[in-house]
Amino acid sequence: MIETARLLLRRWRDADAEPFFAMGRDAEVMRFLGPPMSRADCMAVIEGQNALADEIGTCFWAIERRADGAFLGFCGIKPGPAGTPVADEPEIGWRLARAAWGQGYALEAAEASLDHGWATTEWPRVSAITVPANERSWGLMICLGMSRDAAGDFDHPALDLHDPLRRHLNRITRPC
Repeated sequence: MIETARLLLRRWRDADAEPFFAMGRDAEVMRFLGPPMSRADCMAVIEGQNALADEIGTCFWAIERRADGAFLGFCGIKPGPAGTPVADEPEIGWRLARAAWGQGYALEAAEASLDHGWATTEWPRVSAITVPANERSWGLMICLGMSRDAAGDFDHPALDLHDPLRRHLNRITRPC
């Protein structure tokens, strides 16, 4: 578990399934991420992230607001998707419920995820991917100190049928 002033980044729980499913059905949340998620898709993500946590000690953690225990979304670092330039490299990612946008939760969770990653691994760098139109996402990447690696831009093999937009690759190297 990773703790910040306002958040807990933790393993997924059964109680996270319904709010995560609601996020996965929200067209604005999913705008740049793919088609709406089914209940089965959501359960597969939850099971997959907990399996990664068991196997390698990190994943896209569930985000819980400490003040009231509310599920806000996810953030963390996991191996990048197969068939992409970040396959098997550490990839940071986040997705928050729309009600949690604009409150600094994504930045707080992402900074904590990077700090935890640097402290507990030997990763030389961490990558992130987004589409050019997702200004919130690439803005967060800039706030984190990430830089675009244009040579690594790619068409995402799992999403091209839904959204043929090219993905931008961003990276941050281990601090000295």
